Amino acid sequence: MSVSTAVLSSALLLSALLLPDHLDRLTPAAFLRLPAEGIVLAVALLVLPPRARRVTAVATGSLIGLLALLKCLDMGFHAVLFRPFDPVLDWVLLDNAADYLRDTSGRAGELLVLAGVLLLAAALLVLTSAATVRLASLTARHRPGAVHAVLALGTAWITCVTLGLRCGGLPVAATVDAGLLGEHVPQVRTSLADARLFRRQAAVDAFAHTPPERLLTGLRGKDVLFTFVESYGRSAIEDPATAPRIGAVLEEGSAALRAAGFRARSGWLRSPVTGGGSWLAHSTFLSGLWISNQQRFRTLTSSDRTTLTGSFRRTGAWRTVGIVPGVREAWPEGGFFGLDHVYDATHLGYRGPDFGWSQVPDQFSLETFRRREFGKRGRGPLTAEIVLTSSHHPWAPVPRLIDWADLGDGSVFHRVKSAAKDQQEVWKDPRSLRAAYRDAIAYSLRSLIGFLQRYGNDDTVLVFLGDHQPIPAVTAGSPRKDVPVTIVARDPEVLDRVSGWGWTEGLKPAGDAPIWPMNAFRDRFMEAYGPQPG
Repeated sequence: MSVSTAVLSSALLLSALLLPDHLDRLTPAAFLRLPAEGIVLAVALLVLPPRARRVTAVATGSLIGLLALLKCLDMGFHAVLFRPFDPVLDWVLLDNAADYLRDTSGRAGELLVLAGVLLLAAALLVLTSAATVRLASLTARHRPGAVHAVLALGTAWITCVTLGLRCGGLPVAATVDAGLLGEHVPQVRTSLADARLFRRQAAVDAFAHTPPERLLTGLRGKDVLFTFVESYGRSAIEDPATAPRIGAVLEEGSAALRAAGFRARSGWLRSPVTGGGSWLAHSTFLSGLWISNQQRFRTLTSSDRTTLTGSFRRTGAWRTVGIVPGVREAWPEGGFFGLDHVYDATHLGYRGPDFGWSQVPDQFSLETFRRREFGKRGRGPLTAEIVLTSSHHPWAPVPRLIDWADLGDGSVFHRVKSAAKDQQEVWKDPRSLRAAYRDAIAYSLRSLIGFLQRYGNDDTVLVFLGDHQPIPAVTAGSPRKDVPVTIVARDPEVLDRVSGWGWTEGLKPAGDAPIWPMNAFRDRFMEAYGPQPG
């Protein structure tokens, strides 16, 4: 029993110390190394007096457990958001993860997963502390042998460093936790200072004091639709697994809209997020500030910052509405963004099934916008923020286009869903996952192009863009954060005002088209469509 507990304690601590912080590094070779932190801990346990040794063992064991939990969080964040977990700013995103579980697995599934995670986390902290105390006791009872063992391990570690020995592409002499702390300590310092930095940035607003009659004069009388296509990133257009299909959709769409009298210009924006956090991208685009975390978002939405949609409302010349099928509960932020009325998931009149996370197919969202607002006779000019969610992770099942006249209350989508692939089938390998992502983006784009082709007129101005790149499993770990952005209109004067932007003609931006930070769009757009000199 004594030998067994010693072996298990050693194995647990080694595993915790050598656990990587990226899923793709979770290989057998990662655990066939010598952790410097373990050797230093053994030395400390040998030289400390009994009472201090026990306190140190408990504290160090708990720290090892906490760092292992941090690495688990890093793994998840790297896999979805392509960045490590921020111990200062990211706790609120765990609540969003719980919401996602509830939306996709139900309340019971959410509670089971949360209970399991909490139990495992508590068990890990207890076990790493107990294991460290156990090894401290053993080293004290077998001090001579422990000294020789530590000297041998220390010599081996130094030798491995000197010779640069590697196993499975990784250095045998490891400093995983030291490296982890080296990354996160500066991150914490930066995050703690971020609130002050953001307040200074937010204090600068070029349009805060512009008289309403001088705002957006070049768009008076137009219906302006700002539309976000979920997860529509550069990879959709350039990745070999998705580019042929999406390129064809964009080329066909350009031709169809051109035949209907529309012209388009396209460029790139660099999003503040990857893989998720759509609301941060939306607020960056609309506010002209870089909103890369929830703290900034909360500060922004409790301020009086002028947003793009809010500027239309300020003029008194437009009614402003939001089509936000991803919102399922009270959304006070709609007032901050200057929306006169918000149609969320519960107010779109949809009676069909959900499609994964997306509660309402994009085609139905757009048709409801047409029925409730866009198609009303005798209305005045309209500005809308429209969020299309059918291309949201997990891309299964994916809707398909049906005849617009058959949409009804959405019940027709029960038949559509029954014929679609489910999540288990889609997520069985990276190839099928990328294919599902491609199909979802194609569906969203075709819905939007079809809407404009069917209902657009001489006064319609459509601005559509992606909010962020999809998860790294789809982008193959690409570090690019670019998303396409397009302006479509029939009135040639609308596009003439942005002729100096260097954007590509059509719905598909060229690879070398300009890339702006997403927060730059608000000011450039309002300058382009404000009063012109001379």
